[in-house]
Amino acid sequence: MSNRFLRVIVFSAGFASLGVELAASRLLAPFFGASLLIWANLIGVILIYLSVGYWLGGKWADRDPRAQTLLLILAGAGLAVGVLPFVAAPLLALAIPALAQFNAELGLVSFLGVVVLFAVPVTLLGCVPPFALRLAARDVKTVGATGGGLYALSTIGSILGVYLTVFWLIPTIGTRLTFMVFALVLLGVALAGFLLARRALPALILAAFVFFTAGFALVQRGASVKPLPNVIYETESPYNFIQVVDENHLRLLTVNEGQAYQSVYYPNAILLGGYWDLFLTTPFLTDAAPPRSLLVVGLAAGTVSKQFAQVFPAIQIDGIEIDPAIVRVGRELFAMNEPNLNVWIDDGRAALHKTDKRYDVIVVDAYRQPYIPFHLATVEYYQELRAHLTERGVVAINAARTPHDARLVEALASTLKQVFPTVLLLDYPNDTNTLILAAQNEIALSDYQARLAQIQTEPLASVAAIARANVRVFDGDGMLLTDDKSAVENLIHSIIFDATLLAGENK
Repeated sequence: MSNRFLRVIVFSAGFASLGVELAASRLLAPFFGASLLIWANLIGVILIYLSVGYWLGGKWADRDPRAQTLLLILAGAGLAVGVLPFVAAPLLALAIPALAQFNAELGLVSFLGVVVLFAVPVTLLGCVPPFALRLAARDVKTVGATGGGLYALSTIGSILGVYLTVFWLIPTIGTRLTFMVFALVLLGVALAGFLLARRALPALILAAFVFFTAGFALVQRGASVKPLPNVIYETESPYNFIQVVDENHLRLLTVNEGQAYQSVYYPNAILLGGYWDLFLTTPFLTDAAPPRSLLVVGLAAGTVSKQFAQVFPAIQIDGIEIDPAIVRVGRELFAMNEPNLNVWIDDGRAALHKTDKRYDVIVVDAYRQPYIPFHLATVEYYQELRAHLTERGVVAINAARTPHDARLVEALASTLKQVFPTVLLLDYPNDTNTLILAAQNEIALSDYQARLAQIQTEPLASVAAIARANVRVFDGDGMLLTDDKSAVENLIHSIIFDATLLAGENK
């Protein structure tokens, strides 16, 4: 086998290895999310498998230094990559009831089972560079240059795999077909190697596998990644796995692991019977007059913006949403077409750096429950929010809790308290959501309740009554979150773990 073709093999293996890792994150995200913990585990096990592959490949090459063996390794990796998302499907299906029921054992089995499935393809891909080096190194005097060149090609292939996966493959054809593309590349290179070596039988077998893989990919195109009842739309973006559910004309938007609904839409309805309704009462914390301006950080498909536009028709609304695919879903499936709504496609913090506008109300609902982008929950971020408030301005933040654990709410409220003199908590009854309200002036709880009591017109009067009965002053002492030190994900993991233990004790 020529050194030129060895370079093609090494390049293709590098291309697939990082591409498979990124595709693996999207395979897991609809079920387990995309938190730092998931990424750490995924990157860690991939590195372990590659390390084993490097060691095994070197040993294997010394014992059986034949080009045919290297081609079989590459073909085996291709087959394993191709079947991986489909073999993983039953294990991933276990995660849905596990997460819904706080079943840690079942959820852990599901996650570890899927991660273990990556052992075969990634380890085999790790075998390729040392094996290729053993075949290419014909003179000990140039082995350093030969090895450096091969590993450089492998790295360049990995770079291409990263960018092609993130910016084209996953957004265009989805996660499962992305795995199939990598499988076809590896099988195709192995097939070409056998044809060049004039090995008819292996070439014929591989050609059959290539044909089968390509055909199976075409058949599976459009199949649901995470089947749920009543799903009417499903897509993947560089940021999220997105699903829309329709239950008797009630539209629900869910992303990634789907443990919460990011948006709700019911035609001709203003109040939706959830925590979103309570946001409508937040302007009255500081003033009885209708608000003139609203900023929504985490617009999603426009539930909050639509409610404000319906109740306060003269209000001007800016909405920040990082994922353009979600904005498109909002416009096409959630009637997010209010004339007074201006949408910014941007990060919820970076966008603030680009404007000096001030708002009567800032709603922050960018938290993909149960996880929170840490940079949207720190003292420094809350200082930036305060700088964008009018004199009467109010910040309202949605936070999740369990029936027995409000540590996340307390951490966010304590962090807000470092910036705002008034911090109130507003629970939605029989729910696990709390709104945290903050004002830049001292506001008495009784004054807020009095303004709510004066609201007599529907639909605002009914939700004002709920808010008046469930609002309280925050007087706790939770964890302080800063840009330099934010343990918010560890806190959330602890809450989930404790909830799991409590659920197990109550069975």
